[in-house]
Formats: sequence, C-alpha cells, structure tokens
Amino acid sequence: MRPLKVLVVDDDMINRKLLGAMLKKHPNIGEILEASDGQEAITLLRDLDDIDLVLLDIIMPVMDGIAVLQIMNADKKLQNIPVIVLTTDETKKTEALNSGANDFIAKPVRENDIMGKIEKLTSF
Repeated sequence: MRPLKVLVVDDDMINRKLLGAMLKKHPNIGEILEASDGQEAITLLRDLDDIDLVLLDIIMPVMDGIAVLQIMNADKKLQNIPVIVLTTDETKKTEALNSGANDFIAKPVRENDIMGKIEKLTSF
C-alpha cells in the first residue's frame, strides 16, 4: 500500500505545523498538504485526485469546515474521502457528523487519538 496523502485544513498555522509534525512520525503517512481555509481545501481536493484523508478544522474564515463537508458530500469525486473534524467547539460535533464527517476530535489534538482514528478510517 502506498503512503497516505493527507490534507490538513486549519486557519491557524501553528495548528497545521503541530498536526504535520505528529503525522510525519507515522511511517504510513507520506505527503502532507496544507490549506488555510475551506476554499483552498476544496481547490486542492478538486485539483488532486489522490488525497487519502482530510483533517478539517470547523471554525475558519472564507469557508468553514461545515461548508467544506457539504461541498465534498455533494461531489461524487470527493464524497468518499474520509474526513476527521478537529475543533475546539464541541457543539459542532453532531452537525459535522451529519454533514459527512467520518470522525471528530476535540482540540487540543493528542497524537495517539489522531493516529488511532486515522488507522481506523484508512485501515493501514
């Protein structure tokens, strides 16, 4: 199996770097892409057809994570890409899952939590 290509979507650069550092430790994760808002994420997802997983913040400027989920869910090409939502807002959990997210992690993200969820979703 080829290494996973993961898209990290968060408007906070520090959060993107922290997630990237956690992901790089895992031998089954290859390329890590970053987007700073939902619009950038949708553009990357539509331009690249080999993204295996999306780690998605909910609260972002330009386009929030719920809008990203709704667009992905409506697009045949994108609707099968697993999405783990990461947010500080626990009240968004049900809305995120109803909008197509596969899993949910409250921030701050712990490395063993995220790796366990990634392994469960991607079966590597």
